Amino acid sequence: MFNLRQSLKTLATGAFLAHVLPLAIASSAIANPAALVESGFWEQEVKSGDLPPIAERLPEVPLVVDLEAKGRQPGIQGGTLNTMVTRSKDIRQMVVYGYARLAGYDENYQLQPDILLDFEVEDNRRFTLKLRPGHRWSNGDPFTSADFEYWWKDVANNLLLNPTGAPDYLKVDGALPTVSFPDETTVIYEWAAPNPSFLHSLAQASPPFIYRPSAYLKQFHADYADAAKLAEEVDYARVKSWAALHNKLDNMYKFDNHELPTLQPWINATSGKKIRHLFVRNPYYHRVDSRGVQLPYIDTVEMEIVAGGLVAAKTNAGEADLQARGLGFRDIPILRKGESDGADYKTYLWGNGTASQIAIYPNLNVNDDQWRQVLRDTRVRRALSVAINRAGINKALYFKLAKPGAMTVLEASPFFDPTLRAAWAQYNPELANQLLDEAGLTERDGYGIRKLPDGRPMELVVETAGERQEVENALQIISDDWRDVGVKLVMRPLDRDILRNRVFSGTTMASVWYGWDNGLPQTYTSPAYLAPTDQVFLSWPKWGQYHQTGGDVGEAPDLEPAQRLMTLWHDWEAAKTDEERTRAWQEMLKIHADEVYAIGLVAAAPQPVVVSNRLRNVPQKGIWAWDPGAHFGIYRPDEFFFEDGKG
Repeated sequence: MFNLRQSLKTLATGAFLAHVLPLAIASSAIANPAALVESGFWEQEVKSGDLPPIAERLPEVPLVVDLEAKGRQPGIQGGTLNTMVTRSKDIRQMVVYGYARLAGYDENYQLQPDILLDFEVEDNRRFTLKLRPGHRWSNGDPFTSADFEYWWKDVANNLLLNPTGAPDYLKVDGALPTVSFPDETTVIYEWAAPNPSFLHSLAQASPPFIYRPSAYLKQFHADYADAAKLAEEVDYARVKSWAALHNKLDNMYKFDNHELPTLQPWINATSGKKIRHLFVRNPYYHRVDSRGVQLPYIDTVEMEIVAGGLVAAKTNAGEADLQARGLGFRDIPILRKGESDGADYKTYLWGNGTASQIAIYPNLNVNDDQWRQVLRDTRVRRALSVAINRAGINKALYFKLAKPGAMTVLEASPFFDPTLRAAWAQYNPELANQLLDEAGLTERDGYGIRKLPDGRPMELVVETAGERQEVENALQIISDDWRDVGVKLVMRPLDRDILRNRVFSGTTMASVWYGWDNGLPQTYTSPAYLAPTDQVFLSWPKWGQYHQTGGDVGEAPDLEPAQRLMTLWHDWEAAKTDEERTRAWQEMLKIHADEVYAIGLVAAAPQPVVVSNRLRNVPQKGIWAWDPGAHFGIYRPDEFFFEDGKG
């Protein structure tokens, strides 16, 4: 069994505190340092001298959270929060949920400094990042511009560590930025052309970490480490080179190296792969509440790895204090029954952040010439859409709790327009028949199925990942709807990877997935995913390949609306005002609504979120979104607490 105290003692007396330097915290910069509250969790380590007191662990200017202004309660430190994931690699969810970012979104999706003390933006080309003086990594090492410089010069641009060079997300018109480090709390990124997505990319659920714990990682870098010691480390780790060792240990997102210092609210305190992973509070975390109590309130998080099919049952049995991952709409009845049977939790119903709960993607790049011609006919896509009884699907599968309509952004986005959700989403079989007739699909076989121009029956094979029962149930309903207008739906469940490969190769006629991951775009959100820039948009995989490979693979978009989407995306990138970006977004959304590139069914289906009755500050209403949102991250789990401080 994992020995928490022994583990923490090891961390505190070993490498964990080995790098603590003489502290020079300007306590006067803190409003009332005498009011700072020492963590009971670290009290023993502070008394023994293994850890500096709280006033010396915080940055000179910590991030002070006014909970009452946010409508939340000031909390109590302590307790253990239990939650579950379904794969070993999903311990990275602690980086997602923790959501400590250089700059992060608030609940209104506005960007705010977080790890950064401040930032300045000039013409979307020059970004000055100001760090918090005295900020430290979880092991006590100073967090300064040197950590940014190490990543930029010694990691990102080191061809042994990154054979392809600095990452593409930093390139604008193919050019990298000029990066400078004027002093230990200032970092400047500057491009020749605007890069409006830069700061927002840093706020993602899975952000590009443009800094590294240099003091720790330099011991594994050939330019800094003692050659003999480094050779021993390479041999011990059984890897081929120092670069392989460095990359193996440098996993700020994967969170699988428990010795790698972090700035997140909780530290990984479990080495290797285990069934249960333990995360403990970061003693150097930079956020405090207005009473001087350091966040996070909750001392430890225990994350158990369980089979996907067990999450609902184990949650129902009270084995999770906070759970949404692994739960779906279908689980709501059993969770509600658990509540009525006296289980010690509540089930909140949050909204879903994807643009559509279920969307059908006709493949405009399908290899079959006949089907390609048919599916490229806008009248056919519109007919398939208006032939679907979305209200019936909402009633049968979502108890009328979702919102029927076409695929578009959600209400929380400033670009939401109800007419776009309604576009070609009314249930009108008569109109569907008329559109299909106008498309020349007038011949029918003895079963009433329309014939393609080459005489084959119009049997549209819709392939699914076979992961969600609600998808298959919806397709069963649609099968009847489409048959009424002379189209036969053939459903084919596949493994997810096989499905994607078939779509990418042009084998698939149509497929089913969620809508756009980001159903909540703001003015600052890049609309790249609305243009044919990526093969993962399942309606135009070869157009996406063409863009992604610079024309080496795939096909150039040859339909005018798709070409217009590319132009608008470039317009957004070059825009200098929010008004110009808004215009680009609005026209792109209108094109999608008119062209029906994806047939959305319903949106905003409730996402169950199970919360212990003793857990406080978890919002009853929220949006379960990957990006932007980082699932729980945007709601700041470091502010959640147990009513008695005991979990």
